[in-house]
Amino acid sequence: MLLNLSFIGMALLAAPYFNPPIMALGWAVVIGGALQLAIQLPALTKIGMLPRFSFSLKDPGVNRILKLMAPAVLGVSVAQVSLLINTIFASFLAVGSISWLYYADRLMEFPSGLLGAALGTILLPSLAKFHADARHDEFSVLLDWGLRLTLLLTLPAALALAFLGVPLIATLFQHGAFSAGDVLQTRNALLAYSVGLTGLILVKVLAPGFYARQNIRTPVKIALITLTVTQLLNLLFIFGMKLNHAGLALSISLASCLNATLLYRGLRRGGIYQPQPGWTKFTAKLLLALLVMGTVLWLGIGAEDAWLHKTMREKIPHLIILCLGGAFSYFATLGLLGFRISDFRKRGAH
Repeated sequence: MLLNLSFIGMALLAAPYFNPPIMALGWAVVIGGALQLAIQLPALTKIGMLPRFSFSLKDPGVNRILKLMAPAVLGVSVAQVSLLINTIFASFLAVGSISWLYYADRLMEFPSGLLGAALGTILLPSLAKFHADARHDEFSVLLDWGLRLTLLLTLPAALALAFLGVPLIATLFQHGAFSAGDVLQTRNALLAYSVGLTGLILVKVLAPGFYARQNIRTPVKIALITLTVTQLLNLLFIFGMKLNHAGLALSISLASCLNATLLYRGLRRGGIYQPQPGWTKFTAKLLLALLVMGTVLWLGIGAEDAWLHKTMREKIPHLIILCLGGAFSYFATLGLLGFRISDFRKRGAH
């Protein structure tokens, strides 16, 4: 929240004082990072956990963390590296390709950052505690809970991005130099990104299953395979199938699904994770709720071309109604099928 407030504040108030104005957003990152650190210091002091910094690299614990951290950074950064390489590819495509990918990525990153970061942060400490205490059954149960919660929240988000591409982009971005043609091109990229949203977030849930056991090597190997496959798909989609910028987005999506699949297979083959009972019923109910939600969105959107010509006063309430209607239809269907919020409450390790 503080980082976002820093971006907003610098963009609105400080940009006119920088040359070029975009430098204001660069400093917003610095200010936001400082605020993120500062807000934690009083809380750490209150519980007596404020760290005392030392520049000695001889401590065995420090050396161990550095050895584990270096490959871990690579393992969790594959999507960002792929995005950077894709930007280079996009620079050789039609004018506007980089922007179309960027705006689509912003919309995709909202649920990805919100859900993926939260679930990964919640799971890792408890998984590590269960592993350290040799509570292997509870380790598997917690991971199973994380997978179900991920599917419960990310599949409707992915479906919504696929259906609401034009309404979202037209409402948020279609002004100034951003034309109706840009809306449609960005929609193509967003549709391709939505294919891999669930896989992208599953990676952030499955990878802690390895990190909690201090197994960094396996996720890194899988990440490197994923990065290689992404670039091979880029060549196929751009030069073979002529999908242009949408092909770049699709390559990241499919590679993310591959990443999640390989991580899942690694956890299963290693006996680390055993699916809990009830997956068949869970999946059937989830698919039915998604069908209802998709139907509501499809009927409510109307003609996509009409969104390109509506005024903001028409777009905003219509989009809000669509979002609320889609969310209500999805969760109401789940409620009728027997889902309860209490079923997904989970305590961490003690």
